[in-house]
Formats: sequence, C-alpha cells, structure tokens
Amino acid sequence: MLLRLALFLGLFLAPALPTQAAKLVPPGNRNVEQPAVPGASARRTAAGKSTYEAKYRKVYQLLRSDPALIRKIRNVSARYGIEPIHVVGAIVGEHTYNVDAYDRLQTYYVKAVSYLNNSFAFSHQGEAIGDFIQRPQFRQCLVHKDSYDLWSCREQVWDEHFRGKRVDGKKFPNDRFSAVFFQPFYAGQTFGLGQLNPLTALQMTDLVHRIWGYPKLDFNDPHEVYRTIMDPDVTLAYVAATLKKSIDAYRTIAGFDISRNPGITATLYNLGNPEARAAALAAENRIRRNQGKEPRLPQENYYGWLVNDKLDELTALFQDS
Repeated sequence: MLLRLALFLGLFLAPALPTQAAKLVPPGNRNVEQPAVPGASARRTAAGKSTYEAKYRKVYQLLRSDPALIRKIRNVSARYGIEPIHVVGAIVGEHTYNVDAYDRLQTYYVKAVSYLNNSFAFSHQGEAIGDFIQRPQFRQCLVHKDSYDLWSCREQVWDEHFRGKRVDGKKFPNDRFSAVFFQPFYAGQTFGLGQLNPLTALQMTDLVHRIWGYPKLDFNDPHEVYRTIMDPDVTLAYVAATLKKSIDAYRTIAGFDISRNPGITATLYNLGNPEARAAALAAENRIRRNQGKEPRLPQENYYGWLVNDKLDELTALFQDS
C-alpha cells in the first residue's frame, strides 16, 4: 500500500523536481554488512543441502566456462545501452538465492521441453486471466497501449481492488498478481536462466519486440510465454529489458543514475516495481531536502549486496570474451 501511494505521489509531483542531471550513484555497497537474507531463501538452500557460497560458485562456473554465453550477454546488453555486468548480476543473484544453476547451458533447453509438454493456462480457480481483466475495475487500463504500462496498470488494479479482498462474492488471495494468475505449476515459480516470471515477460514484450523483432507475447498463449522465458537465448533480451526499465525509472522519477551500480539494478530485479520504489525514494528525498538534509541514495538489499561484493570477480568474466 505504501509503495502504491508513493508511486502516485511521486509521479504526480515529478514535474516539481528540478530539471538537472541525474545524480550518479557511486559503485559499491552503502551497507557495510550484508542485509538479512529472507527465510524462504534460506529454507530453499537448506532443502537442497547447499550453501549460498556453493550456489554462487556454481553459477559463476557456468558463466566462466561458457564464453559464448558471455558474448551473448555482452551483445544483448549493448542493444539496450547498458553494461553487461547488470545482466550477469541479475543471473548470479537469482541462482545464488533462489535456484541452483545447471552445470551446462544446454540443460536449460532440456528443462524447458519437459515443462512445455504439459497443458496449462493462466487462470485462478477456473477464471482465465482473459476473463478476469474484462472486469470493470480494469477498464481504466485500456488507455495504455504499451505492454509495460498496460500490465503494470493491471497489476496496480489487482493490488487496489482484489488482493486479499472479496469481490462479487469471490475471495481473492492476499498475494501478488503474478503469483495468483501466472504460476500454473507451483507457487513462487520462475524459470530459465534469468528466472523471469510470466507477468514480467508480458510487461516487457513490446520493448523486446521493438529492439529485437521477437514476436509479441500473448497471455492467451501461455506455452509461448513459457517457451520465451525458458529459452536461454531469448530470455536474455527480456532480462536486459527489465534492467533497462529500472535504470530509466530511477533516472526520470528519482533523479538517480544507477547505471554504474549493478548491486542496485540487481536489487530492483529481485524486488520488482522499480517505478514505485523510485517514486518512494523521490518523495522521501523531497522531504529531506526541505529539512536541509542530504538525499538518501538508493540502497542495495541482500541480493544486490552480493553482486557488488563480488564485482571484481564478475567483471573479470568479460576480460577474455
């Protein structure tokens, strides 16, 4: 609720911000010690009889042993005008704290085939997402033509009007839009090299289409959505697009240039909602400015902290590629 309020206030008041160059966020962590890792991540790691360091080493070895993958990351990043370390940071964070990396890139292709042989749909308790978004609460979103704005609007409507509420006699879960309608296999699922969820892919499809020419994704074709996010080659275009959106949001809404701090972009990749978070920071810094205080810089979470802590080692991946 606070993030949604901050987004409204931040965007409403954005024109009042002084027109000046975005303030560069310097490299490195703002926190001396790593912020606490959520219990869910700890439980997943313990269940796999592993450690964070072991999982980090596994994904690092995958990247180091595959120069073709590093070249792909470099190429896809250049198309969006971002540094490739941002893409690497997102991949490393996901596989350190959420899932184990596979030993070889080819395994991601094999895993995709095993899932795509199943029959599934984007729905909740028998109500397909296509029917759900026809409800009158979503009518306001039809003004948006870009997929990112359209699905972000729908996500906001879900939070405001349906999440944890009873509507038309039906009780809806107090959970994220993506978890309720876009996870047909199991809760908390994300797939592929970038561990994207289907809602993020649907948001980014217009941007990816403009940059790469890939066909636009359709929520009525969930198999194609999953094929996209599980294909290591195609999903990289979506990972980079997501990171680009975060960098742009913090520049235009909060007045910060985070393009030199992969720990911050990794944090936003992990948390999502970059516009709302940028707006919250902008609102806080307006108050601080009125009080004569220095602005608060964007902060990394546990996930981004690791990326910045390992930055020298991760940057070295590109020296020989």
